[in-house]
Amino acid sequence: MIVAAASTTSGADLPAPAPADLLAWYDAHRRHLPWRAAPGTKADPYHVWLSEIMLQQTTVATVGPYFQRFLARWPTVADLAAVELDAVLKEWAGLGYYARARNLHACAKAVVDRHGGRFPADEAALLDLPGIGAYTAAAIAAIAFDRPATAMDGNVERVMARIHAVTDPLPGSKPTLKALAAALVPPKRPGDYTQALFDLGATLCGPRAPRCVLCPWMASCRGRRDGLAELLPIKAEKAAKPTRRGVAFWLTNAKGQVLLRRRPESGLLGGMMEVPSSAWEPGAELAYSRALRWAPAAADWQRLPGIVRHTFTHFHLELTVVRGHLDDEGTAVEGVWCAPADFHDQALPTVMRKVVTWARGGGKA
Repeated sequence: MIVAAASTTSGADLPAPAPADLLAWYDAHRRHLPWRAAPGTKADPYHVWLSEIMLQQTTVATVGPYFQRFLARWPTVADLAAVELDAVLKEWAGLGYYARARNLHACAKAVVDRHGGRFPADEAALLDLPGIGAYTAAAIAAIAFDRPATAMDGNVERVMARIHAVTDPLPGSKPTLKALAAALVPPKRPGDYTQALFDLGATLCGPRAPRCVLCPWMASCRGRRDGLAELLPIKAEKAAKPTRRGVAFWLTNAKGQVLLRRRPESGLLGGMMEVPSSAWEPGAELAYSRALRWAPAAADWQRLPGIVRHTFTHFHLELTVVRGHLDDEGTAVEGVWCAPADFHDQALPTVMRKVVTWARGGGKA
């Protein structure tokens, strides 16, 4: 059931949430973030776009150092567009969801090629750029260009569900929540209003133990009135994540170098470097003998104790690490030989950094 102001017989006495009240709260309590323009100054569209891409599925605390390193190395979108993708992937390593890095680079090139290095202000034009979806387009339009757009992230959905006591579960209630949010966007300072909603959801109206007494919209909140605030938004149950299993091959040569390999450009971890591994297959147990057929070279493979575990968005991964050695330099083996001291120059994703740690520790993290 959806309970909104217009259909709540006992809620007519509650005032409508006023954007002006939220903006006043924001002016006093706004978060100071490295990508956020100072009060009274114009936001840089490049900073807004870069931060929004990085913040997808990633926390503010994690993104901060990455954002600052990217900006120091590539101060403008033209600088970012001019470098090779591999440099972007290396700088992105550890941030996860690596398709974002590929789209980031493609989008930078598109902004330079199609728009002369200036981000368009129009949502439709933004949506036409690589890696920019409805949320990101709305966020850029609002924050960077002060357009009255409706940017819906988890924080905004939670605030709207509580303010209007929307009890239909997500994701089915998303259209309703967006309509409710769109009705509140003010014509003046829509960019600040958008960021105020983000901050409200991140600081006071969090997933657990909402701090209602400090909220500028407390008097308008039907979820609080009905005793539902902490239960909202309701989410449909998710299916359990399956587990995939495979083998990672730690192969050294006569020079002490380790074999690395670049993953295909498309697909999971596309374009990143990896310790060569077998296919990651579902199943209750690892098909070890079949996995060894993926070995990059003939060697006396020794199985290390324990398992390297990592979780992706849609599945858990368990990797068994095996070690092998070649008495020559391995020039006939496909891949890249790299000294462990130079691993920092390689675009190794987090799961492969775990494999490196495990292999170098002999089966200990």
